[in-house]
Amino acid sequence: MASGRVEPAFCRGSHTMVVPMLMFKQNRDRLCERLRKNSKVPKGAIVVLQGGESFTRHCSDHEPVFRQESYFHWMFGVEESDFYGALEVDTGKAILFPPLLPDEYAVWMGKLLTEEDFRVRYEVDECHFQTKISDVLKAKSPSMLLTLHGLNTDSSKHSREAAFDGISEFTVNNELLHPEIAECRVFKSDLELEVLRYTNRISSEAHKSVMRNVRPGMFEYQLESLFHHYCYFQGGLRNLSYTCICGSGDNGSVLHYGHAGAPNSKQLDNGDMCLLDMGGEYYCYASDITCSYPCNGKFTDKQKGIYNAVLKASRAVMAAIKPGVSWVAMHQLAERVQLEELRSQGLVQGDVDEMMKVNLGAIFMPHGLGHFMGIDTHDVGGYPEGTERIDQPGLRSLRTVRNLDHRMVITIEPGIYFINTLLDQALANPDQARFMCREVVDTYRGFGGVRIEDDIAVTEDGMECLTVVPRTVEEIEELMAEGRRGQQVPLPQETEKMVI
Repeated sequence: MASGRVEPAFCRGSHTMVVPMLMFKQNRDRLCERLRKNSKVPKGAIVVLQGGESFTRHCSDHEPVFRQESYFHWMFGVEESDFYGALEVDTGKAILFPPLLPDEYAVWMGKLLTEEDFRVRYEVDECHFQTKISDVLKAKSPSMLLTLHGLNTDSSKHSREAAFDGISEFTVNNELLHPEIAECRVFKSDLELEVLRYTNRISSEAHKSVMRNVRPGMFEYQLESLFHHYCYFQGGLRNLSYTCICGSGDNGSVLHYGHAGAPNSKQLDNGDMCLLDMGGEYYCYASDITCSYPCNGKFTDKQKGIYNAVLKASRAVMAAIKPGVSWVAMHQLAERVQLEELRSQGLVQGDVDEMMKVNLGAIFMPHGLGHFMGIDTHDVGGYPEGTERIDQPGLRSLRTVRNLDHRMVITIEPGIYFINTLLDQALANPDQARFMCREVVDTYRGFGGVRIEDDIAVTEDGMECLTVVPRTVEEIEELMAEGRRGQQVPLPQETEKMVI
C-alpha cells in the first residue's frame, strides 16, 4: 500500500518544473566517490561548507533578494541564507546547520522552522542549529575537516572558506576539496541536465516573446523588461542569470553592455541591429542565450551578410562538437569561418591562413568562443591544474582550453563586432592592415555587432542544443512578422517632462 509520502522538491507551481532533492543527494554522492578515490583524503574526513550570508545594501537596512552561494547550492539546494553544511565522506551522510533565529523574528519572517522541518525539506540525514555545530562535529571524531578554498579561474576570486567558533580544535585541510568539487560541477547529472533544459526552454520562449514585440521607438530597457516578465510569470524564474545585455545600434559592439554605466537606456532607431544577450535562472541553474536581429523585423543586405557569417561559424562548431575535441580548435574554427565569410563580402582580402597567423580574427571577435555553464553562468572548472591560458589575442579570453567530454555544458557564441578601437588598431598595424579593405570596413562603423549564442550539452557522440530559438534570417523575419500581425505592445505615452 502506498505511503502517500510526498518527495521533497523545489517547485514554483504546477506550470513550472519540479526539482527533487534527490538531485543534490546525487551530487553529494558523486563528490564522496571522488574524495574516497583521493589517496590524500583520510578515512573519517568530513566536508564542511559555509553557505551564502544575508547582507544589506550599503549602510541601509534594505536586504536584496538572497541567492545561495553556488557550491553550497550544488551540494544542498538550500534556499535560505546563513547555513552551514557537512558531509561525511565515508558514509555520504549529510548534515545541515541552520541559524537559530530569535522568537521575535516570527513577527517579521513568518513561522520559524524547526530542525526537523529543515531536515525534511532538504532531505538530509541530520539537522542541528548552528549553536551546536562544534559539538556535533566533535561527536563524530573526524580525522580531518575539508574546507573549500580555491581560485575561480574565471573571476580570479577565491571561494570562501568555512569558519565557525571552535574550528581551530579540528585538523583542517583547505586544499583537497576545491579541485574535486569543482570537477564534479563540470560534469552534469541527468537531473541537472533536465533543469538546464528547462531554463533554456523558458528563456528561449522569452527571447521569442521579445522578438514578436520589439518595435522601433522602444527603449532597450523595455526589451529587458519583457524578457524578465516572461521568465518570471511563465516559468517561475525569479532571478536572471546575469545582467541583461540589450545593445541596439553601435551599442551592440560593446561586449558587456547593460552595466551601470550603460544601463540599456538607448531608444531603438528604425533599422538598428539589436544584440540581446539574456538568460533566466531557475533554482540557481543558468541559461545564457544571445539573439541578434534588426528591431524593425527586416534584415538589410549588410545585416544579413554579417548575421549569416556568424551563423555559419556557429553551425560549423556544432557539427564538429564531440568528446575529445579541443575547445581551442573550436574557437579557431569559428574564427576561420568568419574570416572566410568577411572575405567573401569584401571586408578583408588575402589568404585566410595568413590572417590567422596575425590574429586578425580577434579584431572582429575579441572574446572567447564560449564558457562552461551550470549553477554559474560562467561556470567553474575552466582551467584545472595543468592547464594554462594561451597568451594570444582572442585565445587569451577563452574561459577554458580543455578538451570537451560527455556531460559538459558549454555555450557556443561566435560573433562579429565593429569596434572602432580595434579596427583602428588593425588599420595602424601593417601586419594586419594589409588584409583590411579600409573603404568597405569604414562603411560598417556604427553597425554594432552580431552574436549568436546557444547552450549545448556534450553527448557521448556529439552534442545536444538546449536552446530553441529561430536562427535563420527567414525564421527570425517570419516570427517578427507574426508579432506585427498580432496585438502590439503599447508604447508609453509621451508626457511633459517633470522637472524637480
